Amino acid sequence: MSRTSAYIGLGSNLGDRKDFIGKSLQLLRETPDVTVELVSAIVETKPLSDANQPMYLNCVAEIQTSLSATKLHEQLIHIEDSLGRQRDKKWSSRTIDLDLLLFGDEVIKSNTLTVPHSQMHLRSFVLSGLCELNPKLKHPVLNETVGTLASRLNGGDFALRPDRPQLISIAGNIGAGKTTLAKILADAFKCRAIFEAYDTNPFLAKVYAGNHDLALDSQLYFLFTRLEQLKPASLEKGKPVVTDYLFQKEQIYAKLLLNAEQLALYQKFYSIVSPAVADPVLVIHLQNPPQQCLERIHKRSRPYEQRIESGFLEAVGTGYEQGLRDWKVCPVIRLLNFDCFDKKAVDLLVRQLQYYLACG
Repeated sequence: MSRTSAYIGLGSNLGDRKDFIGKSLQLLRETPDVTVELVSAIVETKPLSDANQPMYLNCVAEIQTSLSATKLHEQLIHIEDSLGRQRDKKWSSRTIDLDLLLFGDEVIKSNTLTVPHSQMHLRSFVLSGLCELNPKLKHPVLNETVGTLASRLNGGDFALRPDRPQLISIAGNIGAGKTTLAKILADAFKCRAIFEAYDTNPFLAKVYAGNHDLALDSQLYFLFTRLEQLKPASLEKGKPVVTDYLFQKEQIYAKLLLNAEQLALYQKFYSIVSPAVADPVLVIHLQNPPQQCLERIHKRSRPYEQRIESGFLEAVGTGYEQGLRDWKVCPVIRLLNFDCFDKKAVDLLVRQLQYYLACG
């Protein structure tokens, strides 16, 4: 009889957590037609819900089984019940939680079972365990390795939140293709796109022409325009919306364009404004070489951009890299030399984005 490799996530935050995980593994070993092959290190994590709950212990087990996915799932529920798992409400504390993460390369969606686990790609504690066991393992729907999926989270753990605006923010250098991609994604999701107001900024052209006395005026114009665009009252909960900028980019340009006195004043305004802006649920970072961006800038012939030099673009790119290196607000999908006119690549990106959004 053929056997399938499957991966199970184990978690506990009640009682003797380590003991419950150990007992679960022993019951898995005693289950007919199941062989436990490997178990990842146990890690401690915060609860994903907003409730005041105890910390979790989590790990991942790799098994071989001749059971079907449905029969295996039934066995996992039986083990949970035998160890006192209560199912009173979602996100409640539990003695043990056994999630079927992957079952070979099967894709299953029924009333009782979804495989791959619908939010495994949002959990660093799951992906780190999978990476430990099999770093080349691929998600059968997202078509990415668990290592790539883990890198998008920067060590954070996230949950889909339909009670928030589903804001997708596109980050990247000048000329990276942010606006083009925003239009494509807005069309794909039949949603609104929000664009940065560079065309209406009365100071921007003069700043790029060398009038640095107006740099603060220009940055404040962008700051308060983006506040108006991204305040939660302007965005609909549970609905996707795309911006061709990341609000936090303000800090990058302010540090490059403002002198010390201007920057100090700007930071005071920024500290007041930033908490009032909706956070994205996903960032797409377009990573393009500065020379490629410069060529695009010259090709589109916006007069005020023609003085931009590669050194400035290199500094902007470095600012993005540093700012997103330890980003913990939401997942970050990094796209190197992404071609917005490659239909296959765009279609794959759209399919992936659906798994990062909680759209009503």
